[in-house]
Amino acid sequence: MGRMSENPRYNVISMRISDEERETLQELIQSTQKSVSDIMREAMELFKHQLVSRSQEINRKAA
Repeated sequence: MGRMSENPRYNVISMRISDEERETLQELIQSTQKSVSDIMREAMELFKHQLVSRSQEINRKAA
């Protein structure tokens, strides 16, 4: 039986990518030894932090 997780993940997302994007993803997988899922999770977190930082910067300039 599979291992129990404190943060189970039940949602599956699929997406279409170009051959070039697939090559880039393969390079990331090989160089980091991470799974596609881990790479995409990290990418989402980085993107989220960028958005928050931009929003905070805009709010500071507006104040």
